[in-house]
Amino acid sequence: MIQACYNLRMRNQIHFGDNLPFLKRLPGNSVDLIYIDPPFNTGKMQSRRQIKTTRSDSGDRIGFGDQSYTTEVIATRDYRDSFKDYRAFLEPRLLEAYRVLRPSGSLYFHIDFREAHYCKILLDEIFGRENFLNEIIWAYDFGGRAKDRWPAKHDNIFYYAKDAQNYTFNRRDIDRIPYMAPGLVGEEKAKKGKLPTDTWWHTIVGTNSKEKTGYPTQKPLGVLERIIRASSNPGDLVLDFFAGSGTTGAACLKLGRRFILVDNNPQAIEVMHKRFANEDIEWTRDD
Repeated sequence: MIQACYNLRMRNQIHFGDNLPFLKRLPGNSVDLIYIDPPFNTGKMQSRRQIKTTRSDSGDRIGFGDQSYTTEVIATRDYRDSFKDYRAFLEPRLLEAYRVLRPSGSLYFHIDFREAHYCKILLDEIFGRENFLNEIIWAYDFGGRAKDRWPAKHDNIFYYAKDAQNYTFNRRDIDRIPYMAPGLVGEEKAKKGKLPTDTWWHTIVGTNSKEKTGYPTQKPLGVLERIIRASSNPGDLVLDFFAGSGTTGAACLKLGRRFILVDNNPQAIEVMHKRFANEDIEWTRDD
């Protein structure tokens, strides 16, 4: 069992175990920013296969230039995304999240359309409706295409401050994006670009992307970088207690923030071991 107290000027830390008892051991008012991407309660087994393709005249798939390839499954990573009482699962963890946030801290809560409305009510109860700042829509355009309804191509990210009168928002540090109609704003403005709104168009992690880890629900580095730039300062402590593939940690390393990542899925820990193999990180676990 890990110790009950933490030196918050510690090395970056990744913990393998249940996030609730871990959160209870963290000191109150100690974390500057929390980003979490909890299971979405889809009722499904989330899985991702890692494959290797080899050129073959008798292959099982056709690729670029109509060439034939043989597919070999190298690894499969999965987890069950189903809860009988999703609120009962989330509530104690969000109460702890509120406790450990500094008075000037913020929370970004990433979810999809299935549970977003229920989660918003729960977050309002814990953080206060007056501290709700934004619902960010992350829109993308890849993946499956439903034929009996509008295809779902966005996630919801709820943004709360612990105190809406006192929180970090670094407007000048946020990445800029192109104007949709640059001819309407003039050459100088078009060259500079504009600040993002509450709708973020950003591709998912592509199959052939250098970011790809093979984890089923990996989120893009660009989305996490935008959050961390805006809502924390260099040297601040960022917590992600549904760490998955570790994208929050990767963004923190790039931007000079400290981090604590927590996950109880052995496959997530395996992915993060590979992703951070060359980094000075303290690894802990519940025995």
